[in-house]
Amino acid sequence: MEIRSRSDKLFEAGIIVILSIICILVIYPLIFVASASVSNPLKVISGEMWLLPVEFNLGGYAKVFGNPDIMRGYGNTILYTVVGTAINLILTICAAFPLSRKDFFGRNVITGMMVFTMFFSGGLIPTFLLVKNLGMVNTMWALILPAAVGVYNIIIMRTFFQSNIPYELQEAASIDGYSHFRILLNIILPLSAPIIVVMILFYSVGHWNSYFAALIYLKDRTAYPLQLILREILIVSSTQSMTSDDTFAAQLMEAEKIKYAVIIVANLPILMLYPFVQKYFVQGITIGALKG
Repeated sequence: MEIRSRSDKLFEAGIIVILSIICILVIYPLIFVASASVSNPLKVISGEMWLLPVEFNLGGYAKVFGNPDIMRGYGNTILYTVVGTAINLILTICAAFPLSRKDFFGRNVITGMMVFTMFFSGGLIPTFLLVKNLGMVNTMWALILPAAVGVYNIIIMRTFFQSNIPYELQEAASIDGYSHFRILLNIILPLSAPIIVVMILFYSVGHWNSYFAALIYLKDRTAYPLQLILREILIVSSTQSMTSDDTFAAQLMEAEKIKYAVIIVANLPILMLYPFVQKYFVQGITIGALKG
């Protein structure tokens, strides 16, 4: 039987208390928003609803899904997320694999040049002019190609390849006649499931929540992603009081009701995805980031 000292027990008790507080701080806002989205907005504004739903009301969801652009926005966002994440993942792997190899000449210089772009960029106007000159304005590629790869994610994946896949394994495959592409496809990728899942989660969340690029580059409303449609709904609901004879209080409650429903609609798919990849996420991000 393991014998623990009094200091060990106090330390464990302190850790449990700290983690419990963190869990409450993280979980409470989620429960509050979910409850507020199905509660009477008057009860939410007055503070009577602080945890569980009060006077069940689905008016916010009816208002959100009553907008015919919602489902089209969902479809556009799913398309942008799937295509964008696939391109992100392919380019990240193609950049991280050679940078992780010891025999790749100039890899440190190239890595330094990539890291430089994390601190200095051309800015919004030069980027817009470049996208415009390439003919990508008002197309899905304006949302995907300018952010086709993330340097931080390349570094994480490169570190994972270096610290978790023995280089001797790649040398042995080379002796057996494997090409670099075959080494990547048959050896590296099958052993890299944790970091690949992490990259998919990182990139997909970024594409799903993105709205600023669409606001800048898209003119056709039929191509708007979900986040931009929901942003319009919030703006319209908050400004109706200026053009309507309804009281300010009624408009405030309407905006409050829509606000929480919009948060749930926009974030529920990602919240549902995370539990399925949590194991790989924790393993991949700790191994990929702490070594190298």
